[in-house]
Amino acid sequence: MLKSGMGRALFPFEYRNGIFLPELNLRLDPRRRAPLAFVSHAHADHAVRHERAVATPATLALMKARGVKQAQETAVPFGVEREFPGGRIELFPAGHVLGSAQILVTTASGRLVYTGDFKLRPGLSCEPPAIRSAEVLIMETTYGLPRYRFPPSKEVTEAIIAFCRDSLSNGAAPVLMAYSLGKAQEVLVALKNTGLPIVVHETIARVVKVYRDYGIDFPDFSTFGEAPFEGKVVITPPSSTAAKALPQVKNVRRAAITGWGLDPSARYRFKCDAVFPLSDHADYEDLFRYVGQVSPRIVYTLHGYAEEFARDLRARGMEAWSLVSNNQLELPLAF
Repeated sequence: MLKSGMGRALFPFEYRNGIFLPELNLRLDPRRRAPLAFVSHAHADHAVRHERAVATPATLALMKARGVKQAQETAVPFGVEREFPGGRIELFPAGHVLGSAQILVTTASGRLVYTGDFKLRPGLSCEPPAIRSAEVLIMETTYGLPRYRFPPSKEVTEAIIAFCRDSLSNGAAPVLMAYSLGKAQEVLVALKNTGLPIVVHETIARVVKVYRDYGIDFPDFSTFGEAPFEGKVVITPPSSTAAKALPQVKNVRRAAITGWGLDPSARYRFKCDAVFPLSDHADYEDLFRYVGQVSPRIVYTLHGYAEEFARDLRARGMEAWSLVSNNQLELPLAF
């Protein structure tokens, strides 16, 4: 089924259990086990066990560290073209977390780029993002509304450090709630030269070990159970399981580290004392900037505010369509 008005034929793919490319028999970030799958990065909503997984070496290492072992692995370093029956692929950095990759697929039909999760702002703990031109662009649009414009990352990390110092000087343990893969490592690197004592949840320490294997430098820290929390900066995932380790601390100040911190209600939503809008995704302006640099003939949007961002692209003269509209959840597209 082809929805009317969704553009001219460019590159054959289907949106069903991820993006399916029939020319290569390859799925991009499928949510369920697949015979052959590209995994863009190691976050749990992308890292699924497959019969054969194609990913960067760092992503494969991070998945193993987090308990997701693939039946068969095809490690593809950044910038190396790999031939597949029906075409070839190249992985290039997405700037989201360590090892996160975008994919350029080249076949007889042309060039397609799929971003996975990405950002353009420079980070402290992962590879800087890169860009490739393509006729067809499939992109994530998590923050695809005009109100999501992030402040400079350095400004945010300086505010986090000030929060930690102020909390400690007032006898409170600052508890920073950050995802165990990506966000926690970014915060740790930001704290590297502050001299602040740090204790982290064991899931964060497990990921740090892989990051260190890939050359990322971190400050010294203790893990939960090794030292008391009082007088230290505590970094923990924002999960209820991790939070159960905290009641032994009498006086804490909690801060959520999340891009959703730009929402006015974020502090109440996350039930914390402060929220810092540090994100590993592109904001609204960077989404537009990225499209301009790829210069595609047609754009398809995924995740977050996909419909709204596709609409805004069309308002600027681009051909763009959301893949996640309610009537497109299982839509084969001959583009």
